[in-house]
Amino acid sequence: GRYQVKKFRKAQCPLIERLCNSLQFHGRNTGKKIKVIRVVRQALEIIHIMTGKNPIEVVVNAVKNSGAREDATRIGTGGVVRRQALDVSPMRRVNQSLYYIARGARDKTFRNLQTFSECLADELMNAAKNSPNSYAVKKKDEIEKSAKADR
Repeated sequence: GRYQVKKFRKAQCPLIERLCNSLQFHGRNTGKKIKVIRVVRQALEIIHIMTGKNPIEVVVNAVKNSGAREDATRIGTGGVVRRQALDVSPMRRVNQSLYYIARGARDKTFRNLQTFSECLADELMNAAKNSPNSYAVKKKDEIEKSAKADR
């Protein structure tokens, strides 16, 4: 696509569009951008009705709260593999948080009566409040806890 031509071009891509793109995974949903845009629009309307805040602000706070600040990587020295804690770059934090928000909404709506847009709105509102009910915030805490152990 347009934002994959150069290395850091996706930083210029609007956050809502990146959220839409991250929701288009798992075979049957691939390439159905209009469907995903409709889902995101409904989710933003639900957020506006439930919180009374600007839904874009809620999305930005959710992305801010669900990206891990510290992670662990594998470093092999002389046949011994150990894990080393390191800081996460800002770009990766945004990418990871969008991925976890999308995955949390997708997992929650599977075999559930709630619609995808309702689940997405729930996930975004919980992540914005830094609530442990959010899949993305839970994953972030888990990653940071394991990184702290590997310092």
